[in-house]
Amino acid sequence: MKTESTRKIVINKSYGDFCLSHSAFRQLRELGQREALLEEDLGAHWPVASRPDEPSLNQFGARIPRDDQYLVQVVEKLGASANGHAAALKVVEIPHDTQWQIEKTEGVEHVSEAHRIWG
Repeated sequence: MKTESTRKIVINKSYGDFCLSHSAFRQLRELGQREALLEEDLGAHWPVASRPDEPSLNQFGARIPRDDQYLVQVVEKLGASANGHAAALKVVEIPHDTQWQIEKTEGVEHVSEAHRIWG
């Protein structure tokens, strides 16, 4: 449960790239999520073909900030139905004041605290 002192972030726990299903993408557009509205809805051109098992029409949302409130809301609501092609989305909760970044270990994302690194 999110409180004032925490923030929710969506990550991908699969080896594929972060992406949303067409269903999740449509819901984000309905909510007015800015990046989703700017992204072309390829599934609208082929609604019959935009079923969940169609990879080319289930790779949306790569530019949506991972802590976007609408993204979190849709992923929590849809569960596995929010997963794009080869994705396994998960909502994680971290302290609100944490400077965070998403990193991949062997292709699987996790959230880590950002820190400085020198060459």
